Amino acid sequence: MSLFKKISATAAVLAAAGALVATEAQATEGYFQNAVGARHKGLAGAGIADGKDATIINLNPAGLVHAGRQFNGAVSLFMPFRQYETTGAIASPFPASGKVKSDRNIFAVPNLAYSHPLDEDRTIGFSLSGNGGMNTTYKAVGNPGCPPGFPGGVFCGGKSGVDLTQVNISAAYAQKLGNHFSFGISPIFAIQRFKAKGLSAFGAFGQSNDPTSLTNRGYDYSYGGGVRVGVEFMLSDSIRVGASYQSKLYMSRFKKYSGLFAQSGDFDVPSNFQAGVAFDVTPDLTLMADYRYINYSEVRAIANKNPGTFLGDPTGSGFGWKDVSTIKFGAEYKATEDLTVRAGYSYNTQPIPKSQVLFNILAPATVKHHITGGASYKYSPNSEFEFAAMFAPSVSVTGPTSATQSTKIKMHQLEFTLGYNYHWN
Repeated sequence: MSLFKKISATAAVLAAAGALVATEAQATEGYFQNAVGARHKGLAGAGIADGKDATIINLNPAGLVHAGRQFNGAVSLFMPFRQYETTGAIASPFPASGKVKSDRNIFAVPNLAYSHPLDEDRTIGFSLSGNGGMNTTYKAVGNPGCPPGFPGGVFCGGKSGVDLTQVNISAAYAQKLGNHFSFGISPIFAIQRFKAKGLSAFGAFGQSNDPTSLTNRGYDYSYGGGVRVGVEFMLSDSIRVGASYQSKLYMSRFKKYSGLFAQSGDFDVPSNFQAGVAFDVTPDLTLMADYRYINYSEVRAIANKNPGTFLGDPTGSGFGWKDVSTIKFGAEYKATEDLTVRAGYSYNTQPIPKSQVLFNILAPATVKHHITGGASYKYSPNSEFEFAAMFAPSVSVTGPTSATQSTKIKMHQLEFTLGYNYHWN
């Protein structure tokens, strides 16, 4: 099979997987994953200057020059536990008073990546990865604050919640320039799927510019893309620095939800920037430190404050999120010829202000800390298995939801990842 046919076949497989795989909630740094792939999940998302496998496409495509020819596949079981609690005298129809937990706490999240050197200096690759996080499912709990004729529930609309799925399909090209510098570029094609339910009261109370396109419309799809670029530079034999920038992913509108999201259903994916350093303390021990910034303020549906104007307007109410900064630390140690162990920690700033708690019952992205670990075991010259685990301890945000009520939203997370790598060289 020619190289062109191999590339075309790989791209077709990844595109088909992107269309078929339902990649669910990933609310970590806001709604961005803190890492893609078993190796980087074990490092809490650090390693932008230490690319060693094909999943580096999703972090810094310049690092692809170190991957050789390999395939990486992994599946994560992601478990976000979300709830809210409202206290105080009833002064508003929603949210429903008391403590309410979101159902559906286990999600399977796959990722695939492949790298193929063209020669000693140039490498191409493909990747499929998932992202998301605006995911909640609340039962139709009793709500005495709802007006007569409304079915109760958190927002007086019965069962309520939102479900956002994102799949990114990336191609990449990386090239060395001399012995110390490499650059990479990765076009990204993105697919989004979204649905909302139980929000009809916002329309009934005159808070949407199009109540018929506000909620309970089933799944809608959005398509678009952008680009990621990256560089890596060797300062010495043991120190490397790297940086990457992902542009905003410009997406088509969710037409079924033009009365919910600002700008008539517009929901682009915000840009982000990451930079870091990797230091080989010994040939077997590498330490990494990274910084990431996510520009949630670029997307009005995410950044607009509540209350705003009518839902769906350019200045309509949104989730009120602030931009997120994250610091990441990772350590990787080659314990034996076949066994490598990893550990990591990351801290991100809080995207949700206290004044914006009401809408964020639907998307309680409150966690700040991620503690991770992982390992890989080579059981043949070409194959290895990987494992990673993550714990994000509970963090809450409390704010007013009416003149006499306050609401606390909180979440904690667990995640377990199994991966398989095949190296041709």
